[in-house]
Amino acid sequence: MLQQALMFVLGLATLVIGADVMVRGASRLAVSFGVSPLVVGLTVVAFGTSAPEMAVSVGAALGGTPDLAIGNVVGSNIANVLLILGISALITPLLVDEQIIRQEIPIMIGASALLVVMSLDGGIGFIEAAALFGLVIAYTVFLVVQSRRASKATQDEFETEISTSSWDSHWAVQLALIVVGLAMLVLGADWLVGAAVSFARAFGVSDLVIGLTVVAIGTSMPEVATSIVAALRGQRDIAVGNVVGSNVFNILAVLGVTGLVSGSGLPVSEAARNFDLWVMLAVAFACLPIMITGREIARWEGIVFLGYYAAYTAWLVLQAQKHEALPAFSGVMLGYVMPLTVITLVVSMVRHNGHGKAGG
Repeated sequence: MLQQALMFVLGLATLVIGADVMVRGASRLAVSFGVSPLVVGLTVVAFGTSAPEMAVSVGAALGGTPDLAIGNVVGSNIANVLLILGISALITPLLVDEQIIRQEIPIMIGASALLVVMSLDGGIGFIEAAALFGLVIAYTVFLVVQSRRASKATQDEFETEISTSSWDSHWAVQLALIVVGLAMLVLGADWLVGAAVSFARAFGVSDLVIGLTVVAIGTSMPEVATSIVAALRGQRDIAVGNVVGSNVFNILAVLGVTGLVSGSGLPVSEAARNFDLWVMLAVAFACLPIMITGREIARWEGIVFLGYYAAYTAWLVLQAQKHEALPAFSGVMLGYVMPLTVITLVVSMVRHNGHGKAGG
């Protein structure tokens, strides 16, 4: 067991470092070939922070543990919003650009809803996986075209995110970084998946729960680092954009590629269809009213996000152990906590609209 724990830690560290190395090489290479820094930020960096999820999910599907592949993506998307945005909002209230509210969040909600619908029949078929992959290509092309019309201020903002340096300015070095990063991702994913499966079997926990919790948080480390650093630097909506963009890529690219690689698509367990996928969809919808109330995620809203993530994790643990406290816990969450949150958000929106009309 100690050896498996060591393999898990080493796999996680290799994944995080590999993703960083690959993103650095890919972003520098794109800039070297004259690609806009904004395009790189919206595509290469967003895809790069989802690379650990891609490596783990593909490895899990090929290794015969599809529940781990699905749980990793669903759990990562839940953690991205509730955990990462919650922590980032505690550091500083997160201002949200109008484009993210108007365009990116609806796209994230749409991708989440599409995944739920595709999974209702018990799995994501090969054709459905191909459709997801086609959508991520269309989404990327759309971002590239849109970015060419971006303002100079927006371009400059992303230019600071992808600054050039001397030691990796040559294309050969940049290409080497990409190769090394990808190799580390594959190796780290293999170690992480192997250790996670061993833990699940040793403790009698399902692959789905392991994927939704430990593996999901581990593969979200690049998003954690990016969003927290952005919040500390006070960079406008980089933290929010990173999370929303990564969630879209997780669904469309990660599950699309994983379903194609598996050859026969991905089965989705009944537990995921009945609960976890709906939590992911609800979390995506939760971003909309919070951001509309004032185009920012306030500290108290960050606390609400963190509280819900703690409650969701506690529910998973109780459910995995079939604990006697599960019915009472579920009753409190569904009967009191969630309705109270909805009422608070509605009141905030009404007050915000009232102030807006008064100001107008």
